[in-house]
Order: sequence, then structure tokens, then C-alpha cells
Amino acid sequence: SAKRGSSAVASAPSSALRRGPGPRLLRSASFASQSRSPPPPRSCGRGSVSAKHWEEAWPKDELLAHSREHVMTTWGSGSAWRSVPLIVRGEGCYLYDDDGNRYLDWTSQAICSNLGYDVPHSVLEAVNRQMKQLPIVYGGLANTEIRIRLASLLAELLPGDLTGFVFPAGGGEANEVAIRLARRYTKRTKIINHYRSYHGATTHALSATGDFRRSFVESAGGSVGFVKTMNPTDSRRFSFGATDEERTQKALAFLEEQILCEGPSSIAAVMFESIIGSGGVHLAPAGYMEGVRALCDRYGILMICDEVMVGFGRTGRLWGFEHYDILPDIVTSAKGLTGAYMPLSMVAVRSHIRDYFEEHPLGWGATFQAHPVSMAAGYECVKYLLEHQLVERARDVIEPVMREHIERLVGKYASVSGGRCVGAFGCLDLIDPRSNAPVQNFDGSDCSHVEAVARFRAALRRNGLIGFVRPPMFHCAPALVIEPSELIDGFERVDRSLEEYERAFKE
Repeated sequence: SAKRGSSAVASAPSSALRRGPGPRLLRSASFASQSRSPPPPRSCGRGSVSAKHWEEAWPKDELLAHSREHVMTTWGSGSAWRSVPLIVRGEGCYLYDDDGNRYLDWTSQAICSNLGYDVPHSVLEAVNRQMKQLPIVYGGLANTEIRIRLASLLAELLPGDLTGFVFPAGGGEANEVAIRLARRYTKRTKIINHYRSYHGATTHALSATGDFRRSFVESAGGSVGFVKTMNPTDSRRFSFGATDEERTQKALAFLEEQILCEGPSSIAAVMFESIIGSGGVHLAPAGYMEGVRALCDRYGILMICDEVMVGFGRTGRLWGFEHYDILPDIVTSAKGLTGAYMPLSMVAVRSHIRDYFEEHPLGWGATFQAHPVSMAAGYECVKYLLEHQLVERARDVIEPVMREHIERLVGKYASVSGGRCVGAFGCLDLIDPRSNAPVQNFDGSDCSHVEAVARFRAALRRNGLIGFVRPPMFHCAPALVIEPSELIDGFERVDRSLEEYERAFKE
């Protein structure tokens, strides 16, 4: 395998095999040690099960053919997705495709693979031990030691009396639970969210979302009881003021006016991302989140902080809301809890909410909530984060490098109007330099230069970068274990890709 830190393209990984002049065969490491005979032919809905499912390797052309016929994608169209790489392994902060190309994971995939691809031994050991000892307990049937241990650890890491925990399987599901909790606790219905926000793909979480993705659920009927408010940060067309003080004052006045117009007694919660994530990495202006907390207290409304993306050290603090002087009533998080090695999320609540549900049913459950194997992974990942001081590393090692290079790129390119970062979470704003307007909307519509965007995406891949790319925002969110030399190398790759992007506007 290629040495970590090298910018050269690696040779073909060991999991990509060529056998003579015939078709290329791919084999997964998970099947490499298995040699089993297929069972006798068994009839099924479409005939008999093929013996190839017991073969160690499949030809690549056959894999791609089966992918086209059977594998569906999610947010985008399937045809647009077919050209993505076929990833066969990961190492450090890098991913390798079936052709041996190596990609630096520039955004921890969906801002989730926070510990990279070298799974800590303690995590592997804990998962294997749990799998052997007790692979599954339905969370509504019985308790487990690992569930108690993880809840206890998180209670020590969260401030104040955020000491009650539910463990769903993913971030959207965690926000779904938070909404359910807030409505049942307050006996109210409405949830206020920002327009520039994303809270997950489940029905209520997507209804709470402010960006274009909410249209996928609204077009199918949607959910009632979700109210949108303006973000306090500027957009190209609108600003609450010229200074942070003015933005905060007017945005809070706008929010309070909405609360009064909606009726305070109808509002269960205000649910905001602690730091706006996919919408561009925006901290709230000074005093805004504190003002939101005060409004919630004044009108008996719960405050929910969505930390699915920024929790567990991404921003140089263990929790994103620690950048403000607030204590939320409910906190959700997910991705960094297990480094995405296993599906797990958390919902933390304050003691008065926890006590209420000691006497009342929460009214939510799922087969895979509080899954013992996932919680074993989460328990060890959090301890690894603490033992290796990765939160401090995001702040003291990664952020200074990121800030320097983001500022350099903003100064170099007319097609990059701005950028910002907090901890290991950064973003560049891509514009059309002919108009100084965003090159396209966040949903990809109204693109002023389709070729420039296409060339930028192609250049990123050619330069060996992979990750979450959705102009007009271009995120930077590497694993918290990335070395400074690797981060600098990554920005050099971004630089070369931006050269292609800007050149397109001049041709």
C-alpha cells in the first residue's frame, strides 16, 4: 500500500486482483478467507439463487452490470451517480478505488469518518467482544452494561444536567426523537427551525430542514407544525445588519415577533444547528444563541441543539454549543460518536425532561436503538477521542493550517468570495466572478456556468480529492487525525482544482 502523506497515486490495492488476461476480478477482504461450497439449488421468486454468491471474486464488468440493475441511490438520480468511484479500501485519511487510485478524504465523507480508516484496536476489540458475548438486545426488552456505561460517560462529558440519554441509530432518527420528546413533554406542536439548515432525511427531520431537501417531503404532503425563521448570518440578498451586534438584535426581534404571531403556547421547541453545517459552516453572531435561550425561557419553549455534524470535537470544542454561553434542553449528535464505524446516535435531555419520562411513555422505539455492538464501538471511540486529545488537536493543530490556506485561496481567486473555519470544519464560497453571484443555488439550479462546475468536480477527482461537494459551498472537514503535511497537500490539490474552475470563466 502507499505510504501515508505521499501525494503520489498508489499502486493497485491488494483487494483488486487481475488473473491472467481475463476480466478483472474484485474480491472483498471480508470474503478472502472464506472457501465455502454453494448450497444445493433453491428456487426463489426469480428462479434459483446463483452459485456466484459463493465465489470469492466477481469480474468488474459483472459488478457494474449488477449495480446498474439492482443498486439505487438516494438524494440524486441514479444515472448521475453511476460514475462515482468503486471504493475497495481505506487507510489513514485516504480511500482507494478498484483501479488503485488514492483519494484524500477531504470532508470525512459526510462529515462523519472523524477517526479516519485505521480503526483503533480498542474499537475492533470491543466490537468483536460484544459480538461474541451479546450481539443484540432489543432496547425495549432489557438493559445492557454497555448502554449504562456509554450513558454514564456522556453524562460526564455534557455540561449541566444533560444526563438522560436515548440511543437511536442515526442523526435524522435522533432529531426525530428530539421532536417527539419536545412535543410530548410540552404538549405543544410547533417546531421553529432556520431556513439555512439540515436535520435529516426522516419525515419530521426533513420537514424541520430549511434547505432545498425539505421539498422532497413537502411535495409528498409533508408534516404540519414546522415554522421557519431567518438565520442571523448574512446571505447575498439579505442581512439583519452591518455588525454582529445589529444582526443579533434584529434577528432576535424577528424571532420573538414570530413566536408571538404563532402563539407561544403552540410552540414546543426551537431547534437549531449549533453551527450551520452543510449550509456553509456559520457560527451564530455573538449573543444570538444566548438570546434564543432567553426567549425559550421567557415563553416556556424547549431549546434543541442539533449537533449531529459538529458534536464530538469537530469544531475544536467537544460540543458545538460550547462556543456560546448556553445550556440546551435537548442535544442530538451522531456522526462523531462512532466515527461512522457503526450506526449510532444520541439524544441527551436535561434532568427535568428525563424525570418526566420516568412517569410517562416517551412514545418512540426502534429495533436497532441502543444496539449493544454499536454502543460498544461508540464507547471506545469516545474514549479514544479523549485519550488522544483530538478535540484540542482540531483547535490547535488543524484550525491554524486550515485558516491560513482558506485565507490564501480567498485572496488568490476571484471566483472564491469568502471562507471561514472553526476547528476542523471549514468552507469556501464559490461564485461566478463575472457577476459576483453564487455560481448556482444550493440545489444545483440556476447554474450560471455549468461547465465550470463540471470541470471543478472533475479536477478534484483527478487531483485525488473525494468528499462532500455541493457548490456554491465547498467544504473542508478532514478526519481529526489528519497530519498537517497531509492537510497542506490537500489544499494544494484544492488550489489546482480551483485553477481549473476559474479558468473556465475566462475561456
